[in-house]
Amino acid sequence: MDIKSFVLKKAHEAKEGGRAIARASSGQKNNALIKMAEAIKKKIKVLQKENKKDIVAAKKKGLPGAMIDRLTLTAKRIDEMAQGLIEIANLPDPVGEITKMWKRPNGMMVGKMRVPIGVIGIIYESRPNVTADATALCLKAGNAVVLRGGSEAINSNRAIVKILRSVAKREGIHEGGITFIDNTDRQAIMEMLKLEGIIDLVIPRGGEGLIRAVTENSRIPVLKHYKGVCHVFVDRDADLQMAEDICFNAKVQRPGVCNAMETMLVDEKISGKFLPAMIKRFKKAKVLVKGCPVTRKIDKSVAAVKDEDFYIEYVDLILNVRVVKDMDDAIDHIAKYSSAHTETIVTKDYSKAMRFLKEVDSSSVFVNISTRFSDGFQFGLGAEMGISTDKIHARGPMGLEELTCTKFIALGDGQLRS
Repeated sequence: MDIKSFVLKKAHEAKEGGRAIARASSGQKNNALIKMAEAIKKKIKVLQKENKKDIVAAKKKGLPGAMIDRLTLTAKRIDEMAQGLIEIANLPDPVGEITKMWKRPNGMMVGKMRVPIGVIGIIYESRPNVTADATALCLKAGNAVVLRGGSEAINSNRAIVKILRSVAKREGIHEGGITFIDNTDRQAIMEMLKLEGIIDLVIPRGGEGLIRAVTENSRIPVLKHYKGVCHVFVDRDADLQMAEDICFNAKVQRPGVCNAMETMLVDEKISGKFLPAMIKRFKKAKVLVKGCPVTRKIDKSVAAVKDEDFYIEYVDLILNVRVVKDMDDAIDHIAKYSSAHTETIVTKDYSKAMRFLKEVDSSSVFVNISTRFSDGFQFGLGAEMGISTDKIHARGPMGLEELTCTKFIALGDGQLRS
């Protein structure tokens, strides 16, 4: 079978599965997820055996250590994967929820109901846990999922899908709702992206190159987030110790993630007081600090920052620092360089905080907390499919509600339009 026919067959299987899953009760879905978690825990040795094949191949290819780390399924990560399924099972089911209802003058009741999107395609790299997370979120929201993981995790993903599908079938959930494109040829992705009318939404998870390639080639709507160029602005009215702790956490706690701070903006009024200790703390943590001319006057050991650096998502212990005139200057900088992911202001001034929340146009905007809290689990969503920096349909961390859409419903007792 050629790749086009192979992908089309898989997608049709998912479409059929999606119709069945949309009819499944909350109890059926929750029970299946709990049984899947139990099966994953029981199959830990099988999963690690298959994962080892991927790790050996990755090392032979010379893949970076960070990618190999993301690829590795430790016993702890497998347990966390299983626990994630249980947590999703325990979340409220959004499907069928009537979000609002109003009465028209003729007595007709009009409302909106949450319904599944249908078939969701997930294209992702490295992390095998995404296979379980995406499946669980789509299943709970009543959707079928078409999974296409990276070639570097083919054995791990295939093993996880086998477990999930076998449990689904045993629990009366149509196994077509969990469909895996187990073909590592990149052409499989291109064929998948042509299937408008069968796949309803595509969500790419991975590096900027993957996401741009998907967006440029897809005939299907894409929910995307290219990169996380996140900012913290330290206002002149900030509690400086709080600001220091927030900025340090935002950069250092886990630098290789999309919600880590990449640029720190500091009000010039407090820059001389704030920056020396802050830069010293960063350097002690082995952060390479790159600063504007004012920053370099305050600390001559700081490297020079270039304009193009402000667009970079470092995902590393590298930080840009810029001293700004005031909050207007900070907001202008964010508007120019931000990737619309997450921005924070540190201030004790309520009016400035409210203005920052209103005027900064990003998917998550915070006051006096680290950018690292931009996360579905931290927001209380239980889990997330990823973080969308788009503005249409979903924005920010995508939980269960974001994997549904709404339809209008109307209830009457014989009303006729004249």
